[in-house]
Amino acid sequence: MSPTPTDVPDSGRSPVARRTVLGAMAAGAAAPGLLALSSPASAVPASPAESVSPARQPSALPGGGDLGPNVIVFDPSTPGIQARLDQIFRQQESAQFGTGRYAFLFKPGTYNGLNAQLGFYTSIAGLGLSPDDTTINGDVTVDAGWFNGNATQNFWRSAENLALSPVSGTNRWAVAQAAPFRRMHVKGGLNLAPDGYGWASGGYIADSRIDGSVGPYSQQQWYTRDSSVGGWVNAVWNMVFSGVQGAPAQSFPNPPYTTLDTTPVSREKPFLYLNGSEYRVFLPEKRVNARGTTWGNGTPRGSSLPLSQFYVAKPGVTAATLNAALTQGLHLLLTPGIYHLDRPIQVNRAGTVVLGLGYATLIPDNGVTVLRTADVDGVRLAGFLIDAGPVNSTTLLEIGPAGASVDHSANPTTVQDVFVRIGGAGAGKATTSMVVNSRHTIVDHTWVWRADHGAGVGWDTNRADYGIRVNGDDVLATGLFVEHFNKYDVQWYGQRGRTIFFQNEKAYDAPNQAAIQNGSVKGYAAYKVADSVTTHEGWGLGSYCYYNVAPTIVQHHGFAAPNRPGVKFHDLLVVSLGGNGQYERVINDTGAPTSGTSTVPSTVVSYP
Repeated sequence: MSPTPTDVPDSGRSPVARRTVLGAMAAGAAAPGLLALSSPASAVPASPAESVSPARQPSALPGGGDLGPNVIVFDPSTPGIQARLDQIFRQQESAQFGTGRYAFLFKPGTYNGLNAQLGFYTSIAGLGLSPDDTTINGDVTVDAGWFNGNATQNFWRSAENLALSPVSGTNRWAVAQAAPFRRMHVKGGLNLAPDGYGWASGGYIADSRIDGSVGPYSQQQWYTRDSSVGGWVNAVWNMVFSGVQGAPAQSFPNPPYTTLDTTPVSREKPFLYLNGSEYRVFLPEKRVNARGTTWGNGTPRGSSLPLSQFYVAKPGVTAATLNAALTQGLHLLLTPGIYHLDRPIQVNRAGTVVLGLGYATLIPDNGVTVLRTADVDGVRLAGFLIDAGPVNSTTLLEIGPAGASVDHSANPTTVQDVFVRIGGAGAGKATTSMVVNSRHTIVDHTWVWRADHGAGVGWDTNRADYGIRVNGDDVLATGLFVEHFNKYDVQWYGQRGRTIFFQNEKAYDAPNQAAIQNGSVKGYAAYKVADSVTTHEGWGLGSYCYYNVAPTIVQHHGFAAPNRPGVKFHDLLVVSLGGNGQYERVINDTGAPTSGTSTVPSTVVSYP
């Protein structure tokens, strides 16, 4: 029997702290027998690349082509679909830091009797223009049997652009960070907790319709954007909604619902689809004050590009080749796998799309930056993982150059489902993970994570002082997850910045109070707005501490900002997990301290 809201497991038994239990997962080898499935033959050469010598120009790189062995495409007549799904799940179920990367793509049509269980680094998506073009009479399931019913490490997987009719009437999606649920139509309910209602700490839904109720149960926090729900069952610490039809009314902190009627600016993630037999990438248009899905009234609004305008990259390709493709005017489609880069990918052209499939993973060699963009309109970065290398990178991702000042309000850059990891899969270091310099950038769902478990983890082993630094003005973050950095997790220097939903944990592994001392302040705030900022606003922001190495550590506050009328915060909370470290205040010198061993949030409804 499903618990009622009052039956939700005690949040004092926090799942978040349990992440430290697990070491590195076994590496996932490539599954045998997977066939390379080609896209339509639409390789149309673009203009020649820049010359590399006065005497000779290289051949133009082709667009389009084969999607590689780890993109597995089904149509309703494909035999053995369930067996193939099960094969990959067995390989990926517990391969948290493995090397396997997979994307399941379903052509439009109806599929009966499937249960697609998703493990690590596995994406599932329909190939229609609307979710309702591809219907699974069955389930797309994430559960936590591999981790004894604890869902707090169910990272790095995704579902997109499908309609589901769950067998039991309710689909289970028990995920944590970096597990987006986009453009989905659930013809029934959605259960966000693992079997047994164990620990859970996620997650993100966008542009989706759930006809029945969403039951988060033990999920401690969640962000839902531009969607429609038939109901919402309960809340534990921090449930945030913007532009969601059917969302519960604003009531933070009891129950802790933060509800915005609309999302100020949004533009959905690009996605691959089939137009007849031709693969194309759809580019949804920007919406202002959005509410509800983009596809509920038929064909979504936007434009599309043929696959022939993309360089279809495979693991082993060099950064020089990727840059040559961009110079030719091609976009990038990164097929599943791991890519090593000896120089940055440089995106200079307005409107460039860099789209990853199946958690394509980019690793910098010798301390380089992974990707940089110029100060141009409409770049779209989506669907890939950046994994820091063992040599320290000053930065991993740079959106616009330092000093960027161009107005991009009409056509902003979007960074969507782009995730960053420092350590976990091995030693990694980076001074600042993501720097946003371009104005009007939209960061829509990211998890920037200094690993607290796995391989290559330790206070100085995977040193990473800063998570995200925002220098550009008018930047909007929707669904910001940033955790465990040695100093500030988020630093915001730009004017008129906005954040809707922030989830943070301070670094677990600080060895003592002195290690986190910030001048005269005890600890670095999770979210710091610079003293020079005159206008800033945030809704539904939470920071948690679990100083398990030195439980006597005191963190002065979770949030720091100038105390002036234009800098506003709504619905803030800090939590001490089981008394391992304490907060003295919530924001600046405001808010009650946490105390004792009970995991109870201290909240501030409005600041100043």
